[in-house]
Amino acid sequence: MPILYDTETPLRQRAAGAIADDFKHQAIENAQQTFFNTRNRVVDAMPGFEEMRDVAREIRIDVTRNLDYYVKQFAENAEAKGVRMHYAKDGAEAMWEVLDVFEQHAAPSAVKSKSMMSEEIGMNEILEDAGIAVTETDCAEHILQTANDKPSHIVVPALHLDRDAIAKIYRDECGYEGDSVPEHITHFLRKILREEFLNAPVGVRGCNVAVAETGSVTLVTNEGNGRMVDTCPPVEIVLIGVDRLVRNLEDLDAIAGLLARSAVGAQATAYFTLDTGLRKEGEADGPEEIHYVLIDNKRSSMIGGDFESMLRCIRCGACLNICPVYRHISGHGYGSIYPGPMGIVLTAALEGYEKIDTLAYACTLCGACDERCPVEIPLHSLIRQHRVNMIDAGLGHGWERLMMGGASKMWTNVGLYKAAMKVGRFGMKLLAGRETGRLDAGSTWIPLLNGWTVFRDVDVLSESRFRTWFKQHKAEQAEEIAVPAAIEEEGGARR
Repeated sequence: MPILYDTETPLRQRAAGAIADDFKHQAIENAQQTFFNTRNRVVDAMPGFEEMRDVAREIRIDVTRNLDYYVKQFAENAEAKGVRMHYAKDGAEAMWEVLDVFEQHAAPSAVKSKSMMSEEIGMNEILEDAGIAVTETDCAEHILQTANDKPSHIVVPALHLDRDAIAKIYRDECGYEGDSVPEHITHFLRKILREEFLNAPVGVRGCNVAVAETGSVTLVTNEGNGRMVDTCPPVEIVLIGVDRLVRNLEDLDAIAGLLARSAVGAQATAYFTLDTGLRKEGEADGPEEIHYVLIDNKRSSMIGGDFESMLRCIRCGACLNICPVYRHISGHGYGSIYPGPMGIVLTAALEGYEKIDTLAYACTLCGACDERCPVEIPLHSLIRQHRVNMIDAGLGHGWERLMMGGASKMWTNVGLYKAAMKVGRFGMKLLAGRETGRLDAGSTWIPLLNGWTVFRDVDVLSESRFRTWFKQHKAEQAEEIAVPAAIEEEGGARR
């Protein structure tokens, strides 16, 4: 499955459907407000947070620009700890490597913890097509898998569902007979998953950060399922994007200090796991065989280009938590596994402009995401650059090119500008509401303009131009100065 999971439904239609779902965007608005308040509290309580952002930015820049060196260092150190390395230029190659591991062990099933990379390469669907049962063990991901639904947030994937909807999903699909109390649902889910953990021959997980100096991988979660996937199955597969690397443990400390605070407004997550190599002699748990699948999937092609800074992203979701567009159209409105500002930039860069519809325009360019990003990615500037690239490639709407071409000629010709203002003023008067004197909701029948007037009132152009008013104003000022001077002069002459 590609990053875009819905290329059939136009963006406008997806967005309209999300906006019409009052619960969905109300749930996201409430979550955004909660994250906003909690994030502010923990950031204010952390001395030097802004300086730490600068440090993290420089760490990520150095790794990106020396990626080949750090990939080699990471692989060598991981192999020295007994890990088997696999390399994949894209999702297809990654899945061949994963399937080979399952075939070597004749493994019919796997347990899995939350992984955006697995979503990106469509792992679950491909394994299931091969007859391998995959069980999501993260609570939210298990809900979505059971409901055959898609994530609406990269950190809180089931944000769009409430407890009643979740209880109904388990009643319909798993025979749950309880109420909608979260603890009761969780106890039911625990019973299902416990047997899966104990019996699965393979565990599959993602990686938040990989440490080049030690060959270590990390897992940052708020549930214990990640560690169960990490320790119970005898064989482990770790999917790692090449953009997940840091240089050393000091770098990891800097990134970890920003991640939880930016993601959910917490000082630290409940579980922070750092794994280095196989189970050692005398240890009670841990895998006997580990496979790291290092995946590029077009990331290296972004180095040195317009969107290189996107490779700094630590997948915290902070830009989603502040974005006004995401608040209304929800994650599903984007049609991509990566929603929000970071999703627009990454999806367009990895999928290409021909596939994304008008996704680059699902942004107000307000810049709030830039202020929230812990590694200082200029997200709104990158989104604007995508728009410029699309126009340069001739992918804009035909009517848009005509409109902007006409506007350019009008604004560079005084005569045309004056004529257009006169015609525009007359036309707006005819179309304006009689009671309001404005273009308002009653003007929604007007093509193109109705996208604005359904939500905003637009004033009719003024009767006079500013230049005309200013010229008259200056003349009146000159007259006001001249009259007292003349009176004073006349009075002096009389004396």
